[in-house]
Amino acid sequence: MKKGIHPEYYLATAKCACGNEFQVGSTQKEIRVEICLKCHPLFTGKQKIIDTAGRVERFRRKYEKVQNEKTKE
Repeated sequence: MKKGIHPEYYLATAKCACGNEFQVGSTQKEIRVEICLKCHPLFTGKQKIIDTAGRVERFRRKYEKVQNEKTKE
């Protein structure tokens, strides 16, 4: 390998929005992330629904209408 062309490699501290901090190897000294293993829905089993422009509510109302029609039959 050529000398002087590779970036410095650090033991970086990664900080999550939930407050969790952990060590990773990186070319940056500090990394900020939005989701980590402690708060990711896949690992926690808890799903956060982010409602953008009322789409979730619109779906729930539509699904309720379908369920109501099925129960009437």
